[in-house]
Amino acid sequence: MEWLTDTRTSYDTVAEDYAAFVRDAFAEQPYLLAALELFAAQTDDGPVADIGCGPGQVTAHLNGLGVTAYGIDLSPGMIKIARRDHPTLRFEVGSMTDPLPAASLTGIVAWQSIIHLPDDLVPAVFANFRQALRPGGLLQLLFHVGDETRLKTEGYGGHPMKLQVHRRPRERMTNWLRDAGFTIEAELLLDPQTQTPQAILTARSRQ
Repeated sequence: MEWLTDTRTSYDTVAEDYAAFVRDAFAEQPYLLAALELFAAQTDDGPVADIGCGPGQVTAHLNGLGVTAYGIDLSPGMIKIARRDHPTLRFEVGSMTDPLPAASLTGIVAWQSIIHLPDDLVPAVFANFRQALRPGGLLQLLFHVGDETRLKTEGYGGHPMKLQVHRRPRERMTNWLRDAGFTIEAELLLDPQTQTPQAILTARSRQ
């Protein structure tokens, strides 16, 4: 799939600069910190997958909260940095379009990773997430809110990129999740007065 190759190549290209950009981002994001703390408090013992983990800052933060989390990312460049910066944690190269072992996880975090996934593949990916979670497992998504797609051609240090960035209505996301077998437990809209709002959705796999 061309979009998959473009996304992998783009993030390999910007990996070092992206890692520097997000390294201290949590210090300025109290709502994101609170969302992860709430996720950690509601997640049962067992492995949690951070899908689209990038350089591993969310994976590391979850482990600091007592969660047994590991990271998966499409970009080998990102995984190399994650392993370098967090050598005691587990990181793997992989795609969210590839199914994970059934009922193997108590939780999944996918922060700003589904934003590059084409619409026609989102339902199947959410079904993969549902299949990978144990009954009652928790899923937390962070994504761009809106109703448009744009081509990103440059970023993070001015490096060339070629990837689609999808902004989606919350209603579309919640409908996809319900259809995949999730119950929506919480929604949080961030920066609603700006041109670049984000949302956090927390959903639980139905028993």
